[in-house]
Amino acid sequence: MSDMARESMEFDVVVVGAGPAGLSAACRLMQQATDEDKALTVCVVEKGSEVGAHILSGAVIESRALDELFPDWKAQGAPLNTAVTEDQIFMLKNEEKAVKVPNMLVPSTMHNQGNYIVSLGNLCRWLAERAEQLGVEIFPGFAASEVLYHEDGSVKGIATGDMGVSADGERKDSYMPGMELHAKYTIFSEGCRGHLGKELIERFDLNSSADAQHYGIGIKELWDIDPDKHQPGLVLHGSGWPLNDASGGFFLYHTEGNQVVVGLIVDLNYSNPYLSPFDEFQRMKHHPVLKQYLEGGSRVSYGARAITKGGFNALPKMTFPGGIIAGCNAGTLNFSKIKGTHTAMKSGMLAAESVFEELTSAGEGGKELESFYDKFEASWLYDELFRSRNFGPAMHKFGPLLGGAFNFIDQNLFGGRIPVTLHDNDEDYAQLKPASQCSPLEYPKPDGVLSFDKLSSVFLSNTNHEEDQPCHLQLNDASIPLNENLSKFAEPAQRYCPAGVYEIINDEAGEHFQINSQNCLHCKTCDIKDPAQNIRWVVPEGLGGPNYPNM
Repeated sequence: MSDMARESMEFDVVVVGAGPAGLSAACRLMQQATDEDKALTVCVVEKGSEVGAHILSGAVIESRALDELFPDWKAQGAPLNTAVTEDQIFMLKNEEKAVKVPNMLVPSTMHNQGNYIVSLGNLCRWLAERAEQLGVEIFPGFAASEVLYHEDGSVKGIATGDMGVSADGERKDSYMPGMELHAKYTIFSEGCRGHLGKELIERFDLNSSADAQHYGIGIKELWDIDPDKHQPGLVLHGSGWPLNDASGGFFLYHTEGNQVVVGLIVDLNYSNPYLSPFDEFQRMKHHPVLKQYLEGGSRVSYGARAITKGGFNALPKMTFPGGIIAGCNAGTLNFSKIKGTHTAMKSGMLAAESVFEELTSAGEGGKELESFYDKFEASWLYDELFRSRNFGPAMHKFGPLLGGAFNFIDQNLFGGRIPVTLHDNDEDYAQLKPASQCSPLEYPKPDGVLSFDKLSSVFLSNTNHEEDQPCHLQLNDASIPLNENLSKFAEPAQRYCPAGVYEIINDEAGEHFQINSQNCLHCKTCDIKDPAQNIRWVVPEGLGGPNYPNM
Protein backbone atom coordinates (compact mmCIF):
# COMPACT_ATOMS: atom_id res chain seq x y z
CA MET A 1 0.00 0.00 0.00
CA SER A 2 3.00 2.24 0.35
CA ASP A 3 5.61 3.69 -1.98
CA MET A 4 7.84 4.16 1.08
CA ALA A 5 10.24 1.22 1.24
CA ARG A 6 10.49 -0.55 4.55
CA GLU A 7 13.87 -0.29 6.17
CA SER A 8 15.49 -3.45 7.43
CA MET A 9 17.86 -4.42 10.23
CA GLU A 10 19.94 -7.58 10.48
CA PHE A 11 20.36 -9.67 13.63
CA ASP A 12 21.58 -13.10 14.47
CA VAL A 13 18.40 -13.79 16.43
CA VAL A 14 15.05 -12.00 16.64
CA VAL A 15 12.74 -12.84 19.54
CA VAL A 16 9.03 -12.03 19.20
CA GLY A 17 7.46 -11.21 22.56
CA ALA A 18 9.01 -10.00 25.83
CA GLY A 19 7.34 -12.56 28.06
CA PRO A 20 9.08 -15.12 30.27
CA ALA A 21 9.93 -17.46 27.37
CA GLY A 22 11.27 -14.77 25.04
CA LEU A 23 13.29 -12.92 27.66
CA SER A 24 14.75 -16.16 29.03
CA ALA A 25 15.76 -17.14 25.50
CA ALA A 26 17.41 -13.76 24.93
CA CYS A 27 19.29 -13.90 28.23
CA ARG A 28 20.45 -17.48 27.64
CA LEU A 29 21.70 -16.62 24.15
CA MET A 30 23.83 -13.78 25.45
CA GLN A 31 25.10 -15.79 28.42
CA GLN A 32 26.39 -18.43 26.00
CA ALA A 33 27.93 -15.79 23.77
CA THR A 34 29.72 -14.25 26.75
CA ASP A 35 30.92 -17.63 28.02
CA GLU A 36 32.40 -18.52 24.62
CA ASP A 37 33.52 -14.98 23.73
CA LYS A 38 31.31 -14.91 20.63
CA ALA A 39 29.78 -11.80 19.09
CA LEU A 40 26.01 -12.17 18.90
CA THR A 41 23.25 -9.70 18.03
CA VAL A 42 19.86 -10.38 19.59
CA CYS A 43 16.76 -8.21 19.61
CA VAL A 44 13.35 -8.62 21.26
CA VAL A 45 10.24 -6.94 19.85
CA GLU A 46 7.30 -6.35 22.19
CA LYS A 47 3.89 -5.03 21.17
CA GLY A 48 3.14 -3.56 24.61
CA SER A 49 4.03 0.03 25.42
CA GLU A 50 6.65 -1.33 27.80
CA VAL A 51 7.87 -4.73 28.87
CA GLY A 52 5.23 -6.15 31.21
CA ALA A 53 2.38 -3.98 29.93
CA HIS A 54 0.59 -6.98 28.38
CA ILE A 55 1.74 -9.63 30.87
CA LEU A 56 -1.03 -11.21 32.93
CA SER A 57 -0.84 -14.29 35.11
CA GLY A 58 -1.98 -15.44 38.55
CA ALA A 59 0.83 -15.91 39.51
CA VAL A 60 2.39 -18.47 41.78
CA ILE A 61 5.67 -19.51 40.22
CA GLU A 62 8.18 -22.27 40.72
CA SER A 63 11.71 -20.84 40.57
CA ARG A 64 13.33 -23.90 38.96
CA ALA A 65 14.05 -22.31 35.58
CA LEU A 66 15.05 -19.00 37.16
CA ASP A 67 17.46 -20.88 39.44
CA GLU A 68 19.18 -22.20 36.30
CA LEU A 69 19.13 -18.95 34.35
CA PHE A 70 20.30 -16.66 37.18
CA PRO A 71 21.45 -18.74 40.17
CA ASP A 72 22.04 -15.51 42.11
CA TRP A 73 18.61 -14.04 41.36
CA LYS A 74 18.02 -13.20 45.01
CA ALA A 75 21.22 -11.15 45.20
CA GLN A 76 20.26 -9.46 41.91
CA GLY A 77 16.93 -8.37 43.36
CA ALA A 78 14.47 -10.47 41.39
CA PRO A 79 10.93 -9.55 42.53
CA LEU A 80 10.10 -12.87 44.20
CA ASN A 81 9.28 -11.38 47.57
CA THR A 82 6.40 -13.49 48.90
CA ALA A 83 7.03 -17.16 49.58
CA VAL A 84 3.97 -19.42 49.78
CA THR A 85 3.22 -20.24 53.41
CA GLU A 86 -0.01 -22.24 53.16
CA ASP A 87 -2.23 -23.96 50.59
CA GLN A 88 -6.00 -24.16 50.96
CA ILE A 89 -8.23 -25.88 48.41
CA PHE A 90 -12.02 -25.68 48.43
CA MET A 91 -14.93 -27.23 46.61
CA LEU A 92 -17.69 -24.60 46.51
CA LYS A 93 -21.03 -26.39 46.89
CA ASN A 94 -23.34 -23.42 46.35
CA GLU A 95 -23.40 -19.67 46.94
CA GLU A 96 -22.95 -20.15 50.70
CA LYS A 97 -21.35 -23.51 51.41
CA ALA A 98 -17.92 -24.97 50.70
CA VAL A 99 -15.90 -28.03 51.60
CA LYS A 100 -12.20 -27.66 52.36
CA VAL A 101 -10.23 -30.46 50.71
CA PRO A 102 -7.70 -32.13 53.04
CA ASN A 103 -4.14 -31.65 51.78
CA MET A 104 -3.58 -35.39 51.80
CA LEU A 105 -6.27 -35.77 49.08
CA VAL A 106 -4.88 -33.02 46.84
CA PRO A 107 -2.85 -34.07 43.77
CA SER A 108 0.81 -33.57 44.65
CA THR A 109 1.34 -31.22 41.70
CA MET A 110 -0.94 -28.64 43.33
CA HIS A 111 1.13 -28.23 46.48
CA ASN A 112 3.08 -24.97 46.48
CA GLN A 113 5.75 -25.35 49.13
CA GLY A 114 8.88 -23.54 47.97
CA ASN A 115 7.02 -21.44 45.40
CA TYR A 116 6.47 -17.68 45.26
CA ILE A 117 3.54 -15.34 44.68
CA VAL A 118 4.66 -12.73 42.15
CA SER A 119 3.63 -10.11 39.67
CA LEU A 120 4.68 -11.76 36.41
CA GLY A 121 4.76 -8.34 34.74
CA ASN A 122 7.31 -7.16 37.28
CA LEU A 123 9.35 -10.34 36.86
CA CYS A 124 9.44 -9.73 33.10
CA ARG A 125 10.56 -6.15 33.68
CA TRP A 126 13.39 -7.51 35.82
CA LEU A 127 14.33 -10.08 33.17
CA ALA A 128 14.36 -7.33 30.55
CA GLU A 129 16.85 -5.37 32.64
CA ARG A 130 19.09 -8.44 32.86
CA ALA A 131 18.78 -8.98 29.10
CA GLU A 132 19.78 -5.41 28.31
CA GLN A 133 22.75 -5.65 30.66
CA LEU A 134 23.84 -8.71 28.66
CA GLY A 135 23.60 -6.75 25.40
CA VAL A 136 20.11 -7.60 24.10
CA GLU A 137 18.26 -4.84 22.24
CA ILE A 138 14.60 -4.58 23.30
CA PHE A 139 12.07 -2.66 21.21
CA PRO A 140 8.79 -2.12 23.11
CA GLY A 141 5.84 -0.64 21.27
CA PHE A 142 6.61 -2.51 18.04
CA ALA A 143 4.05 -5.13 17.06
CA ALA A 144 5.33 -8.03 14.95
CA SER A 145 2.63 -8.17 12.30
CA GLU A 146 4.08 -10.38 9.57
CA VAL A 147 6.38 -13.38 9.16
CA LEU A 148 8.96 -12.92 6.41
CA TYR A 149 10.12 -15.91 4.36
CA HIS A 150 13.06 -16.69 2.11
CA GLU A 151 12.40 -17.97 -1.39
CA ASP A 152 13.04 -21.51 -0.17
CA GLY A 153 10.23 -21.15 2.37
CA SER A 154 12.41 -20.83 5.48
CA VAL A 155 11.70 -18.03 7.93
CA LYS A 156 13.66 -14.85 7.26
CA GLY A 157 12.40 -12.78 10.20
CA ILE A 158 9.45 -10.53 10.91
CA ALA A 159 8.06 -7.16 9.92
CA THR A 160 6.55 -4.72 12.37
CA GLY A 161 3.20 -3.13 11.56
CA ASP A 162 2.74 0.16 9.78
CA MET A 163 1.85 3.08 12.02
CA GLY A 164 -0.50 5.93 11.15
CA VAL A 165 -2.97 4.08 8.91
CA SER A 166 -6.61 5.18 9.15
CA ALA A 167 -9.57 2.86 9.67
CA ASP A 168 -10.34 3.02 5.95
CA GLY A 169 -6.77 2.09 5.04
CA GLU A 170 -5.49 5.53 4.09
CA ARG A 171 -2.20 6.98 5.26
CA LYS A 172 -2.49 9.71 7.87
CA ASP A 173 0.01 12.52 8.40
CA SER A 174 1.59 10.39 11.10
CA TYR A 175 2.18 7.45 8.74
CA MET A 176 5.33 5.41 9.27
CA PRO A 177 5.99 2.15 7.43
CA GLY A 178 6.90 -0.91 9.45
CA MET A 179 10.43 -2.20 9.68
CA GLU A 180 11.79 -5.57 8.60
CA LEU A 181 13.90 -7.42 11.13
CA HIS A 182 15.91 -10.15 9.45
CA ALA A 183 17.53 -12.93 11.44
CA LYS A 184 19.35 -16.20 11.04
CA TYR A 185 16.82 -17.58 13.51
CA THR A 186 13.56 -16.20 14.88
CA ILE A 187 12.09 -17.33 18.20
CA PHE A 188 8.32 -16.86 18.38
CA SER A 189 7.26 -16.47 22.01
CA GLU A 190 4.07 -14.44 21.69
CA GLY A 191 2.15 -16.17 24.48
CA CYS A 192 -1.14 -18.05 24.15
CA ARG A 193 -2.62 -18.14 20.63
CA GLY A 194 0.03 -15.88 19.12
CA HIS A 195 -1.20 -14.82 15.71
CA LEU A 196 2.17 -15.45 14.03
CA GLY A 197 2.54 -18.76 15.82
CA LYS A 198 -0.93 -19.70 14.58
CA GLU A 199 0.17 -18.91 11.00
CA LEU A 200 3.37 -20.93 11.37
CA ILE A 201 1.54 -23.94 12.81
CA GLU A 202 -0.76 -23.94 9.79
CA ARG A 203 1.95 -23.22 7.19
CA PHE A 204 4.32 -25.95 8.39
CA ASP A 205 1.58 -28.37 9.52
CA LEU A 206 3.07 -28.49 13.00
CA ASN A 207 -0.08 -29.93 14.60
CA SER A 208 -0.27 -33.02 12.41
CA SER A 209 0.64 -35.48 15.16
CA ALA A 210 -0.72 -33.58 18.18
CA ASP A 211 -4.04 -33.74 19.99
CA ALA A 212 -6.41 -30.81 19.67
CA GLN A 213 -5.20 -27.81 21.66
CA HIS A 214 -7.34 -26.63 24.57
CA TYR A 215 -7.70 -23.26 26.21
CA GLY A 216 -9.13 -21.46 29.19
CA ILE A 217 -9.82 -17.82 29.86
CA GLY A 218 -8.24 -16.40 32.98
CA ILE A 219 -9.82 -13.28 34.52
CA LYS A 220 -7.94 -11.53 37.30
CA GLU A 221 -8.26 -8.58 39.66
CA LEU A 222 -5.79 -6.97 42.04
CA TRP A 223 -7.22 -5.74 45.34
CA ASP A 224 -6.03 -3.67 48.29
CA ILE A 225 -7.50 -5.31 51.37
CA ASP A 226 -7.84 -4.64 55.09
CA PRO A 227 -4.38 -5.26 56.66
CA ASP A 228 -6.08 -7.24 59.44
CA LYS A 229 -7.28 -9.76 56.83
CA HIS A 230 -3.99 -9.98 54.96
CA GLN A 231 -1.98 -13.21 55.30
CA PRO A 232 1.14 -12.93 53.09
CA GLY A 233 1.85 -16.23 51.36
CA LEU A 234 -1.63 -17.75 51.71
CA VAL A 235 -2.75 -19.49 48.51
CA LEU A 236 -6.39 -20.46 47.88
CA HIS A 237 -7.60 -22.57 44.96
CA GLY A 238 -10.99 -24.09 44.33
CA SER A 239 -13.66 -25.21 41.92
CA GLY A 240 -17.38 -25.87 41.84
CA TRP A 241 -19.97 -23.13 42.21
CA PRO A 242 -20.80 -21.00 40.28
CA LEU A 243 -19.46 -23.00 37.32
CA ASN A 244 -22.41 -25.35 36.94
CA ASP A 245 -22.18 -25.12 33.13
CA ALA A 246 -18.39 -25.21 32.75
CA SER A 247 -15.20 -26.55 34.27
CA GLY A 248 -12.50 -24.38 35.75
CA GLY A 249 -11.52 -22.94 39.08
CA PHE A 250 -10.70 -19.88 41.15
CA PHE A 251 -7.56 -18.58 42.81
CA LEU A 252 -6.89 -16.02 45.52
CA TYR A 253 -3.30 -15.25 46.50
CA HIS A 254 -2.13 -13.03 49.34
CA THR A 255 0.83 -11.14 47.93
CA GLU A 256 2.85 -8.31 49.48
CA GLY A 257 1.72 -4.81 50.47
CA ASN A 258 -1.71 -5.77 51.86
CA GLN A 259 -2.82 -6.91 48.42
CA VAL A 260 -4.47 -10.02 47.04
CA VAL A 261 -4.95 -11.22 43.50
CA VAL A 262 -8.21 -12.99 42.79
CA GLY A 263 -9.30 -14.66 39.60
CA LEU A 264 -11.21 -17.35 37.78
CA ILE A 265 -10.14 -19.71 35.00
CA VAL A 266 -12.99 -20.99 32.81
CA ASP A 267 -12.23 -23.79 30.38
CA LEU A 268 -13.27 -22.75 26.89
CA ASN A 269 -14.82 -26.11 26.07
CA TYR A 270 -18.10 -25.12 27.74
CA SER A 271 -21.30 -25.84 25.84
CA ASN A 272 -23.89 -23.26 26.98
CA PRO A 273 -23.68 -20.19 24.70
CA TYR A 274 -25.36 -18.08 27.38
CA LEU A 275 -22.43 -18.50 29.76
CA SER A 276 -20.41 -15.37 30.53
CA PRO A 277 -17.02 -16.06 32.16
CA PHE A 278 -16.81 -12.43 33.29
CA ASP A 279 -20.16 -12.60 35.09
CA GLU A 280 -19.36 -15.98 36.61
CA PHE A 281 -16.25 -14.39 38.11
CA GLN A 282 -18.14 -11.38 39.46
CA ARG A 283 -20.74 -13.65 41.05
CA MET A 284 -18.09 -15.94 42.51
CA LYS A 285 -16.50 -13.15 44.56
CA HIS A 286 -19.62 -13.03 46.74
CA HIS A 287 -18.95 -16.53 48.09
CA PRO A 288 -17.93 -16.37 51.78
CA VAL A 289 -14.62 -18.16 51.05
CA LEU A 290 -13.51 -15.16 48.96
CA LYS A 291 -15.72 -12.42 50.36
CA GLN A 292 -14.10 -12.72 53.79
CA TYR A 293 -10.88 -11.25 52.36
CA LEU A 294 -12.28 -8.81 49.76
CA GLU A 295 -14.98 -7.17 51.88
CA GLY A 296 -13.84 -3.70 52.93
CA GLY A 297 -11.13 -3.65 50.28
CA SER A 298 -10.88 -1.85 46.95
CA ARG A 299 -10.21 -3.10 43.46
CA VAL A 300 -7.01 -1.74 41.91
CA SER A 301 -6.67 -3.42 38.51
CA TYR A 302 -8.40 -5.84 36.14
CA GLY A 303 -7.33 -7.97 33.19
CA ALA A 304 -8.01 -11.13 31.21
CA ARG A 305 -5.95 -13.50 29.10
CA ALA A 306 -6.48 -16.86 27.46
CA ILE A 307 -4.22 -19.69 28.57
CA THR A 308 -3.05 -22.69 26.55
CA LYS A 309 -3.82 -25.78 28.59
CA GLY A 310 -3.76 -28.79 26.29
CA GLY A 311 -0.44 -29.90 27.77
CA PHE A 312 1.94 -32.58 26.57
CA ASN A 313 -0.47 -34.37 24.22
CA ALA A 314 -1.31 -31.14 22.37
CA LEU A 315 2.25 -29.86 21.89
CA PRO A 316 2.88 -29.04 18.24
CA LYS A 317 6.15 -29.70 16.47
CA MET A 318 7.99 -26.58 17.60
CA THR A 319 10.75 -26.17 15.00
CA PHE A 320 10.74 -25.28 11.31
CA PRO A 321 13.42 -23.93 8.95
CA GLY A 322 14.66 -20.65 10.36
CA GLY A 323 12.76 -20.60 13.63
CA ILE A 324 11.09 -22.13 16.65
CA ILE A 325 7.93 -21.59 18.70
CA ALA A 326 8.47 -21.39 22.46
CA GLY A 327 6.54 -21.03 25.71
CA CYS A 328 2.77 -20.64 25.81
CA ASN A 329 2.80 -20.00 22.07
CA ALA A 330 3.52 -23.74 21.83
CA GLY A 331 1.47 -24.70 24.89
CA THR A 332 4.09 -25.61 27.49
CA LEU A 333 1.92 -24.68 30.50
CA ASN A 334 1.64 -27.45 33.09
CA PHE A 335 -2.05 -27.31 33.96
CA SER A 336 -1.68 -29.92 36.67
CA LYS A 337 0.33 -27.32 38.59
CA ILE A 338 -1.68 -24.34 37.25
CA LYS A 339 1.73 -22.93 36.32
CA GLY A 340 3.36 -21.98 33.05
CA THR A 341 6.11 -19.50 33.90
CA HIS A 342 8.89 -21.94 34.78
CA THR A 343 8.00 -24.19 31.84
CA ALA A 344 7.87 -21.25 29.41
CA MET A 345 11.23 -20.02 30.66
CA LYS A 346 12.80 -23.45 30.27
CA SER A 347 11.44 -23.88 26.74
CA GLY A 348 12.95 -20.50 25.82
CA MET A 349 16.29 -21.51 27.33
CA LEU A 350 16.30 -24.81 25.40
CA ALA A 351 15.45 -22.93 22.20
CA ALA A 352 18.32 -20.53 22.85
CA GLU A 353 20.77 -23.37 23.42
CA SER A 354 19.75 -25.03 20.15
CA VAL A 355 19.96 -21.76 18.22
CA PHE A 356 23.38 -20.93 19.66
CA GLU A 357 24.69 -24.41 18.88
CA GLU A 358 23.53 -24.09 15.28
CA LEU A 359 24.97 -20.60 14.87
CA THR A 360 28.35 -21.56 16.24
CA SER A 361 28.60 -24.78 14.21
CA ALA A 362 27.22 -23.65 10.84
CA GLY A 363 26.74 -19.93 11.18
CA GLU A 364 24.40 -19.17 8.30
CA GLY A 365 21.12 -20.10 10.00
CA GLY A 366 17.88 -20.93 8.24
CA LYS A 367 18.05 -24.66 8.95
CA GLU A 368 15.78 -26.77 11.11
CA LEU A 369 16.89 -26.88 14.74
CA GLU A 370 17.16 -30.65 14.92
CA SER A 371 19.13 -30.60 18.17
CA PHE A 372 16.21 -29.00 20.02
CA TYR A 373 14.32 -32.28 20.41
CA ASP A 374 17.27 -34.10 21.94
CA LYS A 375 17.65 -31.27 24.43
CA PHE A 376 13.92 -31.12 25.10
CA GLU A 377 13.50 -34.87 25.65
CA ALA A 378 16.50 -34.96 28.00
CA SER A 379 15.17 -32.07 30.10
CA TRP A 380 13.05 -31.87 33.22
CA LEU A 381 10.55 -29.90 31.13
CA TYR A 382 9.73 -32.94 29.00
CA ASP A 383 9.51 -35.18 32.06
CA GLU A 384 7.23 -32.75 33.91
CA LEU A 385 4.88 -32.26 30.98
CA PHE A 386 4.77 -35.99 30.24
CA ARG A 387 3.85 -36.78 33.84
CA SER A 388 0.95 -34.32 33.69
CA ARG A 389 -0.34 -35.43 30.27
CA ASN A 390 -3.57 -36.94 31.66
CA PHE A 391 -4.55 -34.12 34.01
CA GLY A 392 -6.61 -31.97 31.63
CA PRO A 393 -8.20 -34.82 29.65
CA ALA A 394 -9.27 -36.49 32.92
CA MET A 395 -11.02 -33.32 34.10
CA HIS A 396 -12.70 -32.88 30.71
CA LYS A 397 -13.85 -36.48 30.41
CA PHE A 398 -14.80 -37.28 33.99
CA GLY A 399 -15.59 -33.91 35.60
CA PRO A 400 -14.07 -32.35 38.73
CA LEU A 401 -14.88 -35.17 41.18
CA LEU A 402 -14.05 -38.31 39.20
CA GLY A 403 -11.38 -36.44 37.24
CA GLY A 404 -9.87 -35.21 40.49
CA ALA A 405 -9.87 -38.76 41.86
CA PHE A 406 -8.15 -40.05 38.72
CA ASN A 407 -5.54 -37.29 38.96
CA PHE A 408 -4.93 -38.03 42.65
CA ILE A 409 -4.20 -41.67 41.78
CA ASP A 410 -2.10 -40.74 38.74
CA GLN A 411 -0.03 -38.01 40.44
CA ASN A 412 0.22 -39.22 44.04
CA LEU A 413 0.39 -42.99 43.59
CA PHE A 414 1.95 -43.36 40.12
CA GLY A 415 3.97 -40.12 39.97
CA GLY A 416 2.31 -39.25 36.67
CA ARG A 417 3.36 -42.53 35.08
CA ILE A 418 0.08 -44.42 35.17
CA PRO A 419 0.19 -46.82 32.18
CA VAL A 420 -2.57 -45.14 30.21
CA THR A 421 -2.76 -41.93 28.21
CA LEU A 422 -6.08 -40.10 27.94
CA HIS A 423 -6.85 -37.99 24.88
CA ASP A 424 -9.28 -35.15 24.26
CA ASN A 425 -9.53 -34.29 20.58
CA ASP A 426 -12.76 -32.28 20.70
CA GLU A 427 -12.04 -28.67 19.68
CA ASP A 428 -13.17 -26.13 22.26
CA TYR A 429 -15.13 -23.96 19.81
CA ALA A 430 -17.08 -26.97 18.53
CA GLN A 431 -18.53 -27.75 21.97
CA LEU A 432 -21.15 -24.97 21.95
CA LYS A 433 -24.68 -26.28 21.74
CA PRO A 434 -27.44 -24.39 19.94
CA ALA A 435 -29.13 -21.84 22.18
CA SER A 436 -32.42 -23.68 21.70
CA GLN A 437 -30.95 -26.62 23.64
CA CYS A 438 -29.71 -24.49 26.55
CA SER A 439 -31.24 -22.44 29.31
CA PRO A 440 -30.40 -18.73 29.50
CA LEU A 441 -28.28 -17.82 32.52
CA GLU A 442 -29.38 -14.92 34.65
CA TYR A 443 -26.62 -13.02 36.43
CA PRO A 444 -27.19 -10.62 39.33
CA LYS A 445 -26.52 -6.95 38.78
CA PRO A 446 -23.07 -5.90 40.04
CA ASP A 447 -23.18 -4.17 43.39
CA GLY A 448 -20.15 -1.92 42.77
CA VAL A 449 -18.57 -3.27 45.97
CA LEU A 450 -17.51 -6.84 45.20
CA SER A 451 -18.84 -7.18 41.66
CA PHE A 452 -18.58 -4.77 38.75
CA ASP A 453 -19.55 -4.23 35.11
CA LYS A 454 -17.31 -4.80 32.10
CA LEU A 455 -16.70 -1.18 31.15
CA SER A 456 -15.57 -0.07 34.61
CA SER A 457 -13.33 -3.14 34.66
CA VAL A 458 -11.77 -2.33 31.28
CA PHE A 459 -11.08 1.18 32.57
CA LEU A 460 -8.92 -0.34 35.32
CA SER A 461 -6.88 -2.24 32.72
CA ASN A 462 -5.63 1.07 31.26
CA THR A 463 -6.55 -0.22 27.81
CA ASN A 464 -6.07 2.23 24.98
CA HIS A 465 -5.98 1.98 21.20
CA GLU A 466 -5.66 4.63 18.53
CA GLU A 467 -9.28 4.65 17.39
CA ASP A 468 -8.69 5.66 13.77
CA GLN A 469 -6.84 2.53 12.68
CA PRO A 470 -7.84 -0.67 10.87
CA CYS A 471 -9.80 -2.99 13.14
CA HIS A 472 -7.52 -5.72 14.48
CA LEU A 473 -10.51 -8.05 15.04
CA GLN A 474 -11.15 -9.26 11.52
CA LEU A 475 -14.20 -11.16 10.30
CA ASN A 476 -13.69 -13.67 7.51
CA ASP A 477 -17.37 -13.23 6.66
CA ALA A 478 -19.18 -10.17 8.02
CA SER A 479 -22.59 -11.83 7.60
CA ILE A 480 -21.97 -14.73 9.99
CA PRO A 481 -22.53 -12.94 13.35
CA LEU A 482 -26.11 -12.02 12.50
CA ASN A 483 -27.07 -14.68 9.98
CA GLU A 484 -25.60 -17.72 11.75
CA ASN A 485 -24.21 -17.05 15.22
CA LEU A 486 -27.15 -14.95 16.41
CA SER A 487 -29.87 -17.29 15.21
CA LYS A 488 -28.16 -20.50 16.27
CA PHE A 489 -26.05 -19.53 19.32
CA ALA A 490 -27.56 -16.19 20.46
CA GLU A 491 -24.22 -14.68 19.33
CA PRO A 492 -21.99 -15.82 22.20
CA ALA A 493 -19.30 -13.20 21.48
CA GLN A 494 -21.44 -10.80 23.51
CA ARG A 495 -20.74 -12.98 26.55
CA TYR A 496 -17.43 -14.81 26.13
CA CYS A 497 -15.55 -11.55 25.57
CA PRO A 498 -14.50 -10.17 29.00
CA ALA A 499 -14.23 -6.58 27.75
CA GLY A 500 -17.53 -5.75 26.04
CA VAL A 501 -15.92 -5.69 22.58
CA TYR A 502 -18.82 -7.37 20.75
CA GLU A 503 -22.41 -6.13 20.77
CA ILE A 504 -25.65 -6.69 18.87
CA ILE A 505 -27.08 -3.20 18.34
CA ASN A 506 -30.67 -2.40 17.42
CA ASP A 507 -31.15 1.22 16.35
CA GLU A 508 -32.78 3.26 13.60
CA ALA A 509 -30.38 1.68 11.12
CA GLY A 510 -31.60 -1.77 12.10
CA GLU A 511 -29.82 -4.69 13.70
CA HIS A 512 -26.06 -4.84 13.34
CA PHE A 513 -22.97 -6.44 14.88
CA GLN A 514 -20.68 -3.89 16.49
CA ILE A 515 -17.00 -4.42 17.34
CA ASN A 516 -15.67 -2.03 19.99
CA SER A 517 -12.06 -2.87 19.25
CA GLN A 518 -10.74 -0.05 21.43
CA ASN A 519 -11.86 -2.11 24.47
CA CYS A 520 -9.83 -5.18 23.47
CA LEU A 521 -7.63 -6.67 26.21
CA HIS A 522 -5.77 -8.87 23.69
CA CYS A 523 -7.01 -11.96 25.53
CA LYS A 524 -7.60 -13.90 22.23
CA THR A 525 -10.77 -15.59 23.53
CA CYS A 526 -12.74 -14.56 20.44
CA ASP A 527 -10.15 -16.11 18.13
CA ILE A 528 -10.50 -19.35 20.09
CA LYS A 529 -14.19 -19.66 20.98
CA ASP A 530 -16.12 -18.24 18.02
CA PRO A 531 -18.20 -21.26 16.86
CA ALA A 532 -17.73 -20.40 13.19
CA GLN A 533 -14.01 -19.66 13.62
CA ASN A 534 -14.86 -16.42 11.84
CA ILE A 535 -12.91 -13.97 14.02
CA ARG A 536 -9.21 -13.51 13.39
CA TRP A 537 -7.19 -11.58 15.94
CA VAL A 538 -4.24 -9.69 14.46
CA VAL A 539 -2.01 -7.10 16.07
CA PRO A 540 -3.20 -3.49 16.24
CA GLU A 541 -0.72 -0.64 16.07
CA GLY A 542 2.17 -0.93 18.49
CA LEU A 543 1.57 0.61 21.93
CA GLY A 544 -2.12 -0.38 21.80
CA GLY A 545 -3.84 -2.60 24.33
CA PRO A 546 -3.80 -2.86 28.12
CA ASN A 547 -1.13 -1.40 30.37
CA TYR A 548 -1.07 -3.64 33.42
CA PRO A 549 0.72 -2.32 36.52
CA ASN A 550 1.87 -4.89 39.05
CA MET A 551 -0.13 -7.69 37.35
